Amino acid sequence: MSKHTLSGQIRIVVGKKVKTLRALSQLPATVYGKTTKPVTVSIALSDFQKLYSEAGETGLIELTIEKHIHPVLIHMVQRHPVTRAILHVEFHEVDLKEKVHADVPVECIGVPQAIKDKLGVLLTLIDHIEVEALPTNLPEKITIDITHLAAVDEQVTVHDLTIPTDVSVITDPTVIVAKIGAFIVEKEPEPVVPAEETVPPAEEGEAKVGVEETPATPAKEPPQEK
Repeated sequence: MSKHTLSGQIRIVVGKKVKTLRALSQLPATVYGKTTKPVTVSIALSDFQKLYSEAGETGLIELTIEKHIHPVLIHMVQRHPVTRAILHVEFHEVDLKEKVHADVPVECIGVPQAIKDKLGVLLTLIDHIEVEALPTNLPEKITIDITHLAAVDEQVTVHDLTIPTDVSVITDPTVIVAKIGAFIVEKEPEPVVPAEETVPPAEEGEAKVGVEETPATPAKEPPQEK
């Protein structure tokens, strides 16, 4: 496991006044633990962004505050709902001898044969699994090769993942990680055949609608002999 380090300072500014810290590219943060009272700190935004891209939420971090080293995990990153800028971070201080639960990213590697043969589409159903391990044994990610998927409905499950021996998986092993789905073909709607219009027979004493009646020609009387 990679070693990650970060430095912070005790923060006095709280509430809405933290905007002044962000204007100085300082990120407000909180450190808390099972037996530790919450501590408000500030850290350099650029340092955290670089560390977060490398460690994620499972990488163990040595956070130095006033010459004291705190082993922490990134617990929550608060972002702006529109700009997605990082607004606040919560660090969870851990006991290196006590197991913790964490969500570990799952990364699929390779292009399935079914995709190369254009037989279907790749469906990624989960991208994290929950595990339990000592903080120092938490994997930063778990990878799985999916190039062998060659037909529709073939899949890989949590059971198929290669997990380090010192890590226990909490997620149900039958959960599907990725599978090959069939192409969806939209059927064209069937043409609607209009029903033939029929004119109902007129009742006795009623005129037929739309039918012009021709008056009967009176019969001619034969000429009389003179």
